[in-house]
Amino acid sequence: MNDVAVVERQQGGALSAVQIRDRVNLIQQVMRSVMKEGVHYGTLPGIDKPALLKPGAELLCMTFQIAPSYFVQDLSGPDEIRYAVSCKGTHQQTGVELGEGIGECSSNEEKYKWKKAYNREFDATPEARRRVKYGYNKQKQQEYEIKQIRTEPADVANTIRKMGAKRAQVAMTLTVLAAGDMFNQDLEEMSPELRESLTEGEQKKTVKEPKAKAKPEAKAEPGPTQPGAINSTQAKMIRKKLEKSGKDEPGFCKHFGIETIEQLPMAKVNEALKFAEAA
Repeated sequence: MNDVAVVERQQGGALSAVQIRDRVNLIQQVMRSVMKEGVHYGTLPGIDKPALLKPGAELLCMTFQIAPSYFVQDLSGPDEIRYAVSCKGTHQQTGVELGEGIGECSSNEEKYKWKKAYNREFDATPEARRRVKYGYNKQKQQEYEIKQIRTEPADVANTIRKMGAKRAQVAMTLTVLAAGDMFNQDLEEMSPELRESLTEGEQKKTVKEPKAKAKPEAKAEPGPTQPGAINSTQAKMIRKKLEKSGKDEPGFCKHFGIETIEQLPMAKVNEALKFAEAA
C-alpha cells in the first residue's frame, strides 16, 4: 500500500479511488496509533486541521519510504543570514522522484533578529541596534517593556539553515502525500496575534478549579451565547480590526448570520479575521 503511488507513476496511470482511500486510511492510522500531539503534530482551538511538525513529517516519510534530499541556496546579504531550501522526495526502493517542497528562513525574522538585553548591555549597544518592545500582561492587566538588542546573524546561521530545511521537508511531505486537507503547515506560520488569542481561549476552557472545602455555591461566569463561540478576547480583536478597516459591526454580523460578534462560531474565526481586515 505504501508503494501504490510509485507503481502507478511507473505504469503511467492514475491512482484509483480505492488506492487514494487506502493512503488516507494509512495516514490516519499512523496518526492515531503512533503520532503524539505536541510532538508530531500540534492543534489549536478554532483551527480545523492539526499542524504537521518536523517529527511528524519524518514519521510519514518513513512510513511511505520517502527519502528527502535538500538543495540550499544562500541568499544572505549584509547583516542578514537567509537561506532558501528545496526538499525533494524520492522513493527509497525505486529512486522515483515523487515531488518537492520549498522553505525559506531569514535572521531578519522577528524571533531571530532580537534578543533580551540587560541594562548595561543595552546601554552599550549602538542605538540603531537596540529597541524597547512593549507588551501587555493580561493577568496583571498592565503594560510592560523589554529591552532588546540585535542578535549577531552569524550566531543563528545554523538555526536559520535548519529551519529553512524543516519548512521545506514539511511542505514536501504534504505535497507528495497530498495531505494538505489533513494537515496545516507548521504552527509557526500562523500569526502570533491569532495564535495568542486562540491559545488563551483554550486555556480558559481547560483550567480546572482547585478543590476546596465546603463553600457557598459560586455563580458561574457567563459563557458564550452560543456553544462553540469565540471568546471575549477574540471578539475584541475583531472589533478593533473592523474599526481599523472602516467596517461596522452590524454589517459584519449580517454577513455571518449572527446578532452579536460574541455569537461567532469558533470554526469561522479565521474567515472572520480576514473579512474584518479587508479594506
